[in-house]
Amino acid sequence: MWQRLSFRTQLFLPLGLSFLAALAMGGVLLQTFATGQLADESEPGRRSAQTIAVALNSALGASDNPRKVLDAFVHSLDPSSDIQFRPVEAGSVPSAKDSLQGVHGVPQWFVGLIAIPDMNAASPVMIDSRHVGDILFMPDLSADLFEKWIGFLALMGLIAVLMVLTGTTAYIFAGSALRSLQDLGAGLTRIRRGDYATPIPVAGSPEIRQSCAEANALAATLAQLSQDNRDLLHRLVSLQDNERRDLARELHDELGPLLFSIRAGTIALSDASPQTGHLGNSVQEVMRSVEALQQTNRRILDRLRPLYIEELGLEASVQTLLRNFRRQAPHIGLSATIDPDLNGVDGPLAQTVYRVIQEALTNVLRHAGARNAHVEAAIAGDALAVEVSDDGGGFPADNVFGRGLTGMHERVRALSGSLSLLRANERTYVRCRLPVGIVRDETAL
Repeated sequence: MWQRLSFRTQLFLPLGLSFLAALAMGGVLLQTFATGQLADESEPGRRSAQTIAVALNSALGASDNPRKVLDAFVHSLDPSSDIQFRPVEAGSVPSAKDSLQGVHGVPQWFVGLIAIPDMNAASPVMIDSRHVGDILFMPDLSADLFEKWIGFLALMGLIAVLMVLTGTTAYIFAGSALRSLQDLGAGLTRIRRGDYATPIPVAGSPEIRQSCAEANALAATLAQLSQDNRDLLHRLVSLQDNERRDLARELHDELGPLLFSIRAGTIALSDASPQTGHLGNSVQEVMRSVEALQQTNRRILDRLRPLYIEELGLEASVQTLLRNFRRQAPHIGLSATIDPDLNGVDGPLAQTVYRVIQEALTNVLRHAGARNAHVEAAIAGDALAVEVSDDGGGFPADNVFGRGLTGMHERVRALSGSLSLLRANERTYVRCRLPVGIVRDETAL
C-alpha cells in the first residue's frame, strides 16, 4: 500500500502525522502541568485563609460581643478578595469549576480540557461552639486560564508556522526532485525507444545529477553501438547484394545459354526426325521441360537481383513487378499508388524498396488468402514510405515476422529505417519508412 503512494504523499503524510502528534502532546502536557501549576499558585492563599480563620475564632472567643466582631470583620473584607465569609444560611460551598463558567476570552472546551483542582478551602467560624459560617478561599482563576489559553494559542501558532514552513520547504524540494526524476524517466523512455540524440537535463541533487550523467553516457554508448550495428548490417546487406549479383550473373551467363542450346538442339532434332510414336512425345516433353526451366531461371534471377532497376528506374521496376503479380495471381485484385519520383532513387535504397514490396506481395500470395491488396510507395520530404495491405486472414499472434520479412527488417535497419507489421480494420499492413537523405549520403560515401 505504501509503495503505491506518490512521492509527495509519502513525504507529507509522515510530516502531517508528526504535527498532529505534536498537537496531541501539547494538549497532554498542558493538562498535566497546568493542573499542578494552578494548585501550587493557590497554596499560599489557602494557608492565608486558614490562618485568618484561626485568628478570627480566637478573637471571637475572647470578645464580649462576638457577633459585632464578626460583622466588623465581614464588612472589612474586600468583595473582590479571594478570601470571603460565607454564613451557614448560604448553603454549601461552590466548587472552583462552577465559578469558571463563561470565562471571557477562553472557550469552554479549553476549560474542560484542563483538570481544575478543587482549591476552595473552607475553615469553620465558631461562636460559643456554634458553627455560624466559613472562611472561604475562592481564587479567581480567570486570569490564569486566560494566560494558559494565550500560551496554548502561541504554541499552536508556532506549530502551525513550523508546519507551513516545513511543508513549503518540503513541497519545493519534492517539486525539484520530482522534476529531475521525471526528466530522467522521460530520457530513459527515449533511450528505450531508440532516441539517443536528445540528452537528459542534468539537474537536481548530486545523486540525481550523477544518475542523469550516467544515463547520458549510456545513451552515447548505445548510439555508438547502434551506429556500429547499422554499419555492420549495411556491410552485410552489401555483401548479400554482391553475392546475389554474382550468382545471378552466373545463372544468366552460364545456365541461360545452356538452356537455349538445349532448346535449339531439341528443335533441330524435331525438325530432322519425323515426329512419330514415342519420339515425338519425348521431344515435346523435352521442349516443355526446357521452357519450364527457362521460366524458373527467370524467376530466380528476378528474386536474386532485378537487373532492370538500373535501366528502367525504381518506379518502372515496381510497376513491372505489379504486372507480373497480376498475371501470376489474377484472382487477387491488386491496386497501387506508385510515386513517379521513385525513379530518382537508386542504389541500396532502391533495391530495399523493391525487395520489401516483392516480399510483401509474396506473402499475400502464399499465406494471406486475400481477395484484394493495395501497394503504395511515395516520397514525402526526407522519407520514403511503403505500405502493402490486404484483406486476408492476417498473421499469427506469436509469429509476426517470418524469415522473409525478418531479412527485410535487417535490410531496412541497415538503412536506418523502420519496418512494422500490424492488423487493423480487418486488414493486414506492412509498413516501411526509410530516410532518403541519410541513405543517399551513405551511398555517396
